[in-house]
Amino acid sequence: MTGKVHKREGDLKPLICMPTYNEKENLPKILPAIFEHVPDVHVLVIDDQSPDGTGELADKIASEDERVHVLHRTKKEGLGPAYIAGFRWAIEHGYETILEMDADFSHQPQYLPEMIEQTRTYDVVVGSRYIAGGGTSDWGLMRRVISRGGGMYARTILGVDVQDLTAGFIAWRKNVLEGIDFSDVEASGYVFQIEMKYRAFKRGYRILEVPIVFPDRQEGDSKMTPDIALEALWRVWKIRFKGVSK
Repeated sequence: MTGKVHKREGDLKPLICMPTYNEKENLPKILPAIFEHVPDVHVLVIDDQSPDGTGELADKIASEDERVHVLHRTKKEGLGPAYIAGFRWAIEHGYETILEMDADFSHQPQYLPEMIEQTRTYDVVVGSRYIAGGGTSDWGLMRRVISRGGGMYARTILGVDVQDLTAGFIAWRKNVLEGIDFSDVEASGYVFQIEMKYRAFKRGYRILEVPIVFPDRQEGDSKMTPDIALEALWRVWKIRFKGVSK
């Protein structure tokens, strides 16, 4: 836990930003699971022109459920730009709590109530695999080594006191995201998650990690590629020496 605490009362008005690319099998399963645990949350599906028809399916679901919204993007640009588009949409539409969540059940909906509730006190709430009570399941040895090693590498270079720096299951207060110049965020792959936490940490925001168990995805293919992994190695140094402007 780092930074300052500002207790907040009142309506949290949460929105989950959920980037999708070829998630047609997962989307009709993950949305009911989310609403089972947090019926009042809204979900923004951010689809990057999925060739499997995920975007069209999302539109159909949204036409039948006012809690579901769809943001269509013209091409696949990576995780960072998709989330930034979602963050801008969320801020524009007045959501107070903005979450990042995958569609593939690696981020389990059962953790959402606590994460949302903790934003009453904390500025950033991270679903963490690497604190007591957290973990992974169905992962091979090499994936565990790369994940742990990558996190330690980034924490050492950046000096950030967050155990799961690469985590992508996160709840943000709107004011934290409003204070970030998204045009200055360059990372497009998973290192985007590192850069965003670094920016929040450097500004003194209060960050809480809550334990989650992270299973392998149930359907579809992983979005991790060698290019994304290589990007993380060198871009962490760029983030460190560049610093943050605002």
